[in-house]
Amino acid sequence: MSVIVPTILTNDKNVYLRQYGLYSQFSKRIQVDISDGAFSPTLTIDESNAWRQQDWAALDLHMMVMNPSQHLPTILKIHPSLCIIHAETNENLLPIFATLKQAGIRSGVAILKQTYPGNIAPYIQAADHVLIFAGQLGQQGGQADMMQTEKVPIVRSINPNAEIGWDGGANMNNTRTLAHCNIDVINVGSAIATAQDPAKMYKDLTAEMDKLGVVI
Repeated sequence: MSVIVPTILTNDKNVYLRQYGLYSQFSKRIQVDISDGAFSPTLTIDESNAWRQQDWAALDLHMMVMNPSQHLPTILKIHPSLCIIHAETNENLLPIFATLKQAGIRSGVAILKQTYPGNIAPYIQAADHVLIFAGQLGQQGGQADMMQTEKVPIVRSINPNAEIGWDGGANMNNTRTLAHCNIDVINVGSAIATAQDPAKMYKDLTAEMDKLGVVI
């Protein structure tokens, strides 16, 4: 069964704390986007500010950074539930995944729109989570590229046990379709962040995702 995961993207630590505190009241899992301003043009808070109380929602870190090994010491201190790193960085991710696993942190690999999953099969085989990125790096509220759903069966064929996530443009118009595409985690940014009642929007998205049948 698919789950909706609220996403936080901000360069303001106070906004982060406010959103994380709010989202943790209705979601057991939250993704926080971290961007270095190089891999992605947007500069966000850095991972040292991705603080949480232990009894709050699980923390997934989505690291949009060029040199992930430089961020690894801080990631290990934070100890998120999941750390997602892009396949398109400048580094070999396999040793990083091994370090995360040794620390009890699930590893994830993110795939940009231009990346064919078969070309990064070793990363997919080693990862616990594969994030199909279908939006614009460092932005919320963009349009989802639904053609990216064609990557799902390819990822499944490479690693049947991997959790598959979606990031980019998820909203009330497409969450049911995404859920029916065998995607496990649907990350939602602006649809929740800009809603008058984020908790109600989360509930509505979950209800829409769970409906049977085609979208008309």
